Amino acid sequence: MASVLEATGLTKEFLGFVAVDNVDLSVEEGTIHALIGPNGAGKTTCFNLLTKFLQPTRGTIKYRGRDITGMAPAAIARLGLVRSFQISAVFSDLTVLENVRIALQRKRGESYDFWRSETILARLDDDARGYVDQVGLTEFCDTRAGELSYGRKRALEIATTLALEPDMLLLDEPMAGMAQADVALISALIRKIAKGRTVLMVEHNLSVVADLSDKITVLARGAILAEGDYETVSNSPAVIDAYIGAGHD
Repeated sequence: MASVLEATGLTKEFLGFVAVDNVDLSVEEGTIHALIGPNGAGKTTCFNLLTKFLQPTRGTIKYRGRDITGMAPAAIARLGLVRSFQISAVFSDLTVLENVRIALQRKRGESYDFWRSETILARLDDDARGYVDQVGLTEFCDTRAGELSYGRKRALEIATTLALEPDMLLLDEPMAGMAQADVALISALIRKIAKGRTVLMVEHNLSVVADLSDKITVLARGAILAEGDYETVSNSPAVIDAYIGAGHD
């Protein structure tokens, strides 16, 4: 399969400390690719490099063959490469529908004009309801986001991400802080929205990784330790040693 996102020699140093060390990564079209590793492995730094929230010390990043190494996060989002964040990023005082409507304003090149007339903003409602329905929040359309359960807030965040019509989704620990019931909800949602898209996710929950991922890259001390499907990486002696040595579940 063709590579959608590709990093070559990706390296990040902080005052002499190498957080990401010469990583070569290829995320293939239409797959769910997980980036995992014990605490301190460099996952978050690598993810932030790929999504351009950090600039690499060395190396290149290409998206569909285009060099995006020097581009800003907003610019790559316009190319269709859109990320979520570990902490749910929703407007708590706005309703579910209003949150998605804001994302639609951004997609259409409109400013975030909260003072626009309701008549003008209502033109976006049908599309917004469509995205709300995709993530199973239809009955909560008029509910303030701050009143949602944590799992439903994450679902809302995914709806706002989908409203940007991403070609590729990058999910930063989508299950972080969730109860088991919410984990099942969001896992099913990720599987649903991944159809026809490419997904790269950083995730600590290994049962989720095993269930969802087509390919897994394991990092340790900033470098790639192993790569392959779950059976391959879970049976790797080097991976087992890295997780046990880090005291990781």
